[in-house]
Amino acid sequence: MIFATSTEILNALIDMDPGPLYGLSLIPYLGFLWWAQQSKSLPRLSIWGFRLTLLFVFMTIIFAILADQIYGLELVEVDAFHGAAEAFLVLSDALVVLGFIRAAQQQVVKNS
Repeated sequence: MIFATSTEILNALIDMDPGPLYGLSLIPYLGFLWWAQQSKSLPRLSIWGFRLTLLFVFMTIIFAILADQIYGLELVEVDAFHGAAEAFLVLSDALVVLGFIRAAQQQVVKNS
């Protein structure tokens, strides 16, 4: 049996199309969202932030397509589109953090 060297493995990973892995990564994230919805331990506002992360993913795809179709460039090369896509990530992250901050503020400290 012939074993691949670490260089060969790295080169194979570099040449691999990440698209299918990107799509497959949504499966565990959707599982997390389902668990978060069922669990009563996460703040509702934070759950909305986690849901909006999917909007960020969708908008990133849309802006990447627009950057390619309009300018023939990658998304990271078109600052206006890249910034607009990242704004959705900022919004979702802000809701996650705000939800946890509010939950921490609402906890009652019990002194014995």
